[in-house]
Amino acid sequence: MNDSVITPVDVPVFIGERAQNLFRSRQMYCSEAVLVVLNNVLGGGLTENQASALAAPFAEGVGKNGCLCGALAGALLAVGLFLGSSNPVGRRKPVQVASGILMKRFKLRFGASCCRILSRKDQGDPVPVFDRCAQQTAEAAAMAASLIMEHRPEVKQHADIDYLNARDSVVSGFFKNSLRRTGCRI
Repeated sequence: MNDSVITPVDVPVFIGERAQNLFRSRQMYCSEAVLVVLNNVLGGGLTENQASALAAPFAEGVGKNGCLCGALAGALLAVGLFLGSSNPVGRRKPVQVASGILMKRFKLRFGASCCRILSRKDQGDPVPVFDRCAQQTAEAAAMAASLIMEHRPEVKQHADIDYLNARDSVVSGFFKNSLRRTGCRI
């Protein structure tokens, strides 16, 4: 795939695929992958480390408690980053409306917003939990990207196509994580 193939209409899908890739390659948890990709691709202004640190508490249902789905939490953080304001009162309503829409879309698609419910092993779902989480990561990122671009269409014109095209294997993810732990910048 090259950058001439991706059109602005396709950007949400490719954002979802990139977030899913970071999750599947074990470089990031769901919440981190969603916020990091949206921030990097759409120009949110955070460093990758800042975006990852902000989203980290929401992994595995908020600190492994099984509450709010981490992928959804990362998507909500991104909505706040792009649609919020430095003046809390100034843009509170638009970000709350957009967040409500995202919650409704996610719950309609997956039936719940709670990690504990979404990751139950006894649902009769033949898809392994990790694969379901990867799918929720991809779709939450794509849903948030669509909402953000509806409200701020200018961001899709500046999408980082090279970042969207990148893909990592589990092995390369392992090496990248090892380098990150030593303080190397990737």
